[in-house]
Amino acid sequence: QVQLVESGGGLVQAGGSLRLSCAASESFFTFNAVGWYRQAPGKQRELVANRPRWGSAHYADSVTGRFTIIRDNANNMVYLQMNSLKPEDTAVYYCKGDRADGSDWGQGTQVTVSS
Repeated sequence: QVQLVESGGGLVQAGGSLRLSCAASESFFTFNAVGWYRQAPGKQRELVANRPRWGSAHYADSVTGRFTIIRDNANNMVYLQMNSLKPEDTAVYYCKGDRADGSDWGQGTQVTVSS
């Protein structure tokens, strides 16, 4: 199992930006894909962005054009750059890594966007 640790969450006004970071305890080459998910109160966890080892990133429709996932294999990091934040982006954001034999999740970081 690989440990993933998120950071960078916080409180921001609508229209602002945040950059989330996720650090892995092992090489990112372990993961076939890395991604960011979020879960708002009373809602199911949903995919925000996913970046495979090879190929293009995939984004949820609700964040396309505003969020960017950045995979840094050399430093075992993945980032989520979030711009033009909206109150509906408020949630706990989780980092996830998909290995050939399973998945690993971080503990989550809270993002709160005020109107």
